[in-house]
Amino acid sequence: MAKNKLNKNWLHDHINDPYVKLAQKEGFRARAAYKLKEIDEQEKLIKPGQVVVDLGCTPGSWAQYTRRKLAGADGGGINGTIIGLDILPMEPIADVQYIQGDFREEEVLTQLDEVLSGRKADLVLSDMAPNLSGISHADAARMEHLIDLAIEFSQLHLKPGGGLVVKCFKDMGFTQILEKFRTEFKTVKQIKPKASRDKSSEIFLLGRGLKNPAA
Repeated sequence: MAKNKLNKNWLHDHINDPYVKLAQKEGFRARAAYKLKEIDEQEKLIKPGQVVVDLGCTPGSWAQYTRRKLAGADGGGINGTIIGLDILPMEPIADVQYIQGDFREEEVLTQLDEVLSGRKADLVLSDMAPNLSGISHADAARMEHLIDLAIEFSQLHLKPGGGLVVKCFKDMGFTQILEKFRTEFKTVKQIKPKASRDKSSEIFLLGRGLKNPAA
């Protein structure tokens, strides 16, 4: 009974969520687009001509927002490159080059290298979150693992002066994750967008300027 009540409460909040309504109106696949929009507007991250990689991109709202920022003034094509990676399938988005698979696997990295053609990314985005078990230490370990993967990916594929944005949760090993970011990036910011639900411990980290980029 308690679970049913929880689901009903969530559904009620979701249906009445202004960001859900706005996403439907503006054609975004998820309300998460507005989290990236706030981060981008605050930090001036996404600019024409950039190479942007979106890790764990499905369903695609971050890629949609990025595409709109890189779109030409005449609405045709984009000035830049957007690459989305995810193990889950994603409905196509115009001008977004999507690679399905695990970005730790050689086959997927080979496809990525082909698209990059020797270029490095200006920006790596990760809205990835683990499937939660409800066991706090296990969930914290899973979250930390995803952040490690995003950092390792950035060390290999990000320009030395580029940026990495990741989703974290304050109640999931956040202190250790923050320390890792400070070890790897010259500047680190914590950002809690208004589009993040108040009840959620969700927070985003932005790291800029790799201290130890791969050769």
